[in-house]
Formats: sequence, C-alpha cells, structure tokens
Amino acid sequence: MKLKAANPGSWGNNLEVQVDHDVAEEVANRYGLAKTDLFNLTVKDTVTSATEEFRNLSVKNSPRRIDLVLENESNLVRIDTGPLPDVIPNPSGPTKLVNGSDSAALAVVDYIASEDDKKGIYALEKADIFNLLCIPPDTMYGDIGTEVITKAAIYCEKRRAMLIVDPPGSWTSKDKARDGVASIGTNSKNAALFFSRLRQPNPLRGNQMETFVPCGAVAGVIARTDTQRGIWKAPAGLDATLVGVPQLSVPLTDMENGELNPKGINCLRSMPAAGRIIWGARTLQGDDRLSSEWKYIPVRRVALYIEESLYRGTQWVVFEPNDEPLWAQIRLNVGSFMHGLFRQGAFQGASPKEAYFVKCDKETTIQDDINKGIVNIIVGFAPLKPAEFVVIKIQQMAGEIQT
Repeated sequence: MKLKAANPGSWGNNLEVQVDHDVAEEVANRYGLAKTDLFNLTVKDTVTSATEEFRNLSVKNSPRRIDLVLENESNLVRIDTGPLPDVIPNPSGPTKLVNGSDSAALAVVDYIASEDDKKGIYALEKADIFNLLCIPPDTMYGDIGTEVITKAAIYCEKRRAMLIVDPPGSWTSKDKARDGVASIGTNSKNAALFFSRLRQPNPLRGNQMETFVPCGAVAGVIARTDTQRGIWKAPAGLDATLVGVPQLSVPLTDMENGELNPKGINCLRSMPAAGRIIWGARTLQGDDRLSSEWKYIPVRRVALYIEESLYRGTQWVVFEPNDEPLWAQIRLNVGSFMHGLFRQGAFQGASPKEAYFVKCDKETTIQDDINKGIVNIIVGFAPLKPAEFVVIKIQQMAGEIQT
C-alpha cells in the first residue's frame, strides 16, 4: 500500500509507518469482516515525535476503510492515488516515507493569483467569514512583497477583516523601522504592523534559536483577548503576553517605543515579570499626523464587527414591505443588538443615549429609495479608545501642615 504525506514538502521524509494485526475478532464481526481483514496503522514524525494510531482499519468496504479514515482523521498521511490492494504487507519494522521535497519559493503571482479562480489569497472566497489574515513568508528568512501586502489589505477591506503585517527582515533597528514604515505596501485602516520579529527554538532544527515573523503569535493574542475581554479591548498591555517566546529580535526601550508608536508601528516589548508582550494597538492609519478616526485596532474591529453582524442579522428584511412597520422592527432589532454591546461595556457613555443611536425612518429612506427597493439604516456608536500613555502630575502643597 502506498502512503504519502498529507501535505507537500521534505518534512514527509521524517515520517515512519508501521502495521500490526493486534485486532479482536468481535470488532471484525461488528463490521461484517474477517479478523484477517483488519489491521492497525501507526504513523510517527521522527522529528517532532507526533504520533497517530489508527486501529481496526481495512482495505475492504467498511466504516473503517483506510482511505476514508486517513482523509478524515490524520494530519500526517494519506493514501496515494490508485486502486486499493487486496492485501497489505506487514513489514518487520517501521517503513520510512521517501521522495518528499520542498518546492521553490513562492512568487508574487502565487500569492495574488486570481480572484475569479479563487486561488492565492482569494482562496478565502471559499470561506464564509474570516476576520484576521496572516501571510507569513514561505521561506525561513524571507519577506512578503509589498505588492502582496497591498492586495491583501484591499481584500481585507472588502471582507471586513484585519490584516496583520509582519516587519521586513531588514528591520534590524528602531531607525530602520521608523524610516521603512512608509514603504511597507499599505496604510490601510484594516491593517496593523507589529515590530520586531520573534526569537524562538525551532523544533525542526534541534531547538536552535531562530527568528520568526510575529503575525501568528499576534493573531493568537488577539483571539485570546477577544474571548477573555471582548473585541473592544485593545490586544496589548501586560496581559497580552506572547507565550513561549523567550526573546525578540530587536529589544526596544521606552523612548524607542515612544518614537515608533506615533508612526503607527506596534512594538513588541520585553517587560519584567510579564515577559514578551504586545505594546501597541494602532492600525496603519495610526500615524498621529493623519488624525484618522480609525487610529486604533479595537475601534476599527468593533466597527467591522457591528457592520458584519448587522449585515447578517438583517437578511430577514429582504422583500418585506418597505414602510414604517418595517422600519420600526429594524430599529427594535438593531437597537437590541447595540444595547447588548453597551451592557457588555463596548461603548463610551453612562446611558444608551450617550453610547449609540439607530436611525431608520422616512428621513433615512426617502421615496426614491423605496422605489429602488432600498432601506437605509444608520448606526452610530461612541467607541472606547485605549489608554496608551499614563501622565502623572505631582504638585507640591504650599504652606504649613495643619495639626
């Protein structure tokens, strides 16, 4: 029987497989098979020690047919194309997979590809929804081209998602980051840049310390913050720890952080006790000189979340009579959704009136809109902005102490 690695690459050469026939006859009877029709398969990655065991497999048509089981349950191997044999060899020891190879580095066209063909980044057209996009380089010390970043940012704006941009490998100092941010490929309100890269043990190279881009780790921190605190909480601060990251490629001081942050660069820092953390929550519209309303990541993501939620939550409106009864129902439903966010602490304000508004009436939907089959809903909210800087003022009291 021919097996192949589940995904391309030379990593598959690290896989070993072994077959045994330690099965029970009652199991075979359950599937309407003979005991000799069943076998067990063990797959092991000799580098990472990841092991998978599949019991009571068969090459015959049954719920445990090997090609179906591996397709649905294995992260390591698949059956190679071709007809299944009637019998399977039983080697005396593990059998290694061979002939795996790594492909050449990806070109720009491999990333961008075609939106019509749903390839490259546009393969996400097959996904119903995503809200964070990471594009790590396909080689250890490579970079993603600016053209790819530009296209990816445009696509994220279309899909109401955020793009996490990695710093180029050439950014080995604060000055290079400060001078290079303008040529990163985008200043989209739906993109955020994090500097510097991470230094971690590489399990594929004997746990040697090597440098990796931060986008995956940052996305994990954002997801954790969303779950624990809410999407309106900035994914930064002492609780935004990068777990398992012992070092950063460029250590930064408070002064250096204060120079990069107003440029829209989110810094990764090492803090005593906390370890490696994210210390910045700005989009690439976060340069102070731009005065953008989408300066902060949580503000932008809350707006995208509301927009996506309302788009999906108002589908029932389609083909309803477009008049005041419908508008009142829309105000009720959307207002209920916004009030739920307000009660969770997503907005500024001490009362709902101060925190948000929902407008849908004859002023937003005029007769011409009705004739075109359009209903307009206007929603506003007062966003919570992160406290980036702590300013402490100390004043000496004049006069003598009263006793």
